[in-house]
Amino acid sequence: MSVKRVKSLLFYEAAGTPSGRIVRTLIEKGPLSAREIGLSTGLAKSTVSTALAGLRAVSMVVDRPPNRQNHGVGRPATTVSLNPQAGTCVGLLIGAEHMQLIVADVSHAVLFDRTLLLGVDHKVEEVPGKAAVMLAQAYAELSLSRDTLLGVGIAVGGPVNPMDGRMLRPGGMPNWAGVDIRAMFEPVLQQAVFADNESNCSAIAEMTWGAAVGYEDFVFFTVDLGVGGAIVAHGRVVTGIAGGAGEFGHISIDPEGELCRCGNRGCLELQASLRKPLELASRRFGRAVGSEELIELALGGDVGCQRLLTDTAEAAGRGLAMVGSAINPGLVVLGGRAALAGELFMAPLEAAYDHHTLVKRSDVAPEAQTRFVASRYTRNSACMGAVGMVLRHYGRRA
Repeated sequence: MSVKRVKSLLFYEAAGTPSGRIVRTLIEKGPLSAREIGLSTGLAKSTVSTALAGLRAVSMVVDRPPNRQNHGVGRPATTVSLNPQAGTCVGLLIGAEHMQLIVADVSHAVLFDRTLLLGVDHKVEEVPGKAAVMLAQAYAELSLSRDTLLGVGIAVGGPVNPMDGRMLRPGGMPNWAGVDIRAMFEPVLQQAVFADNESNCSAIAEMTWGAAVGYEDFVFFTVDLGVGGAIVAHGRVVTGIAGGAGEFGHISIDPEGELCRCGNRGCLELQASLRKPLELASRRFGRAVGSEELIELALGGDVGCQRLLTDTAEAAGRGLAMVGSAINPGLVVLGGRAALAGELFMAPLEAAYDHHTLVKRSDVAPEAQTRFVASRYTRNSACMGAVGMVLRHYGRRA
């Protein structure tokens, strides 16, 4: 099974046929039952059955063991996926000090996941070459041909202008400002490159495999050393005209407040990230305290650490309420390491959100209330989402 054949089904002779629609759905959503394929594609049961028989005959799809988890009452349905040999995708996360690379096949199985330290003072122009070496090593270790590669998704720590692929105002990665991600990486990797900011990629991971599976509309809100997020509408990440949508951390809530790293004053990130609690905790204990240790101490009963997290959650909830008042989402997925604190962080966040939005939980029936859930991914969401970005590119093409 060749990548050429996969692309042929996706784009050319079968793009609009039932077989092509099923292949696009499976590459985007992963393993599905025949019933789920019908619901996703709008195809009749008999049409799905006939098309799957043809796809099995040419080894485009394979049957998978029934999923015995969360299948409800009765016999679990057999699922099908694209043949893992039909192609692979790469996700690449470029951070301020590190680079992460994930290889997955078109059945959505993760085959390789590795991180390389770049250093605080890394040279931007050297990163594509290091990525190429890392990619070559991955495919060599997996004994896979590079010919199976459908594309590379790249997640970066700043908005990416969808018009020209350039990074805009990356606060934590100032040397990357103005860099055209696609133009820099495509010639070196010799692959199609898709790029977006890490919060948008994290939202893709959540709707593909995580807490937002089955939701077409939701808000992803991340609280870590920074504050960010993404808005998903009708199953697509809203980027805005220049890639600046979802930059919740840089909503100015106090025009005369402290100076933010972005150049504005009083940004939400200054009050609602974990950066200030970590500084206060480190001062209190007389040593450096990391995010996960702070959360472990709070969950273990340290009242000071609990208060630091509660204050941060309340500030985050006030800021998120501005987003809620604008779009009234049905679901909010909390990402970042703050999600590791569970209800200790989620409860005050939700209470502050409800207090500062116009429509209160008590005003509406339970099914009309905004739901808050923790992210499934707290450490590799952006890189997984970069993989998902490639899968969705092929799945969404008509």
